[in-house]
Amino acid sequence: MYKVNEVFETIQGEGSFTGAAAIFIRLQGCPVGCSWCDTKHTWEVKGELRQSLGDIVIKTAETEHWAGVSAEELLALFAKQGYQAKHVVITGGEPCMYDLNPLCEALHSKGYSTQIETSGTFEIKAPAQTWVTVSPKVNMAGGYKVLQSALDRANEIKHPVAMQKHIDELLQLLQHTDVKAKLIYLQPISQQRRATELAIAMCKQHNWRLSVQVHKYLGIS
Repeated sequence: MYKVNEVFETIQGEGSFTGAAAIFIRLQGCPVGCSWCDTKHTWEVKGELRQSLGDIVIKTAETEHWAGVSAEELLALFAKQGYQAKHVVITGGEPCMYDLNPLCEALHSKGYSTQIETSGTFEIKAPAQTWVTVSPKVNMAGGYKVLQSALDRANEIKHPVAMQKHIDELLQLLQHTDVKAKLIYLQPISQQRRATELAIAMCKQHNWRLSVQVHKYLGIS
C-alpha cells in the first residue's frame, strides 16, 4: 500500500519532460526538511488524517490528508477519472521511502511510462525503464546525505539553486558521478530573479540546462 496525498492530471512543468501531459501521484512522508519546500504538507504521516481515495481525489486545497492505496486501485482511479495522459510522475514528499517497483511495474504493464522525482537521500527501488529525476538536497535539516547510488541511477539531475554555494555543492556531488549520459538542470528556487540570473550564467558556463517550473508561470498545479 502506498500513502497517497493527491492524484491529479496536469502538464509536467520541470526538467526534460516539461510540457508533457502527466498524471501526478504525490506520496505522503518526507524527513529531509528543506526549508524552502513548497509541499511541506506532505512531510508527516498522521494516522488520524487518513481518508479514502475518493476524498483525496476531490481535494480543493493542500492538506496533510492521505489515503492508503494499492497500485491496482490507482489504475482503477485513472480509468474512473478519465485521465488521458500516459506518463506518470511519482513525487512527494519523498517517494523513495517506498519500494516503487510494484507500482511502476503495474503502470508499465498498462502502457504508462513512469518518472520518479526524488531528493536522492533514499535508495531508489524502481525498474530500469523508470526515468529518475534526482534533485539533490544537500545539508538539509533532516541530516540525510545524498547517496552516490542515487546520483548514479539518475537519468537527470535537477538542482535547485539560489546562490553560488548551491553551484559549488552540485560540482562537488558530480565529482564522482559519470554525467555523460545524464541531463543536468539548474532550477532557480522560487523563480527569484538573482537565482534565475545565476542559473542562466552557470548553464552557459557548464553547458547545463535550465528548468524554470513552467507550471508556476502558468498558474496550474
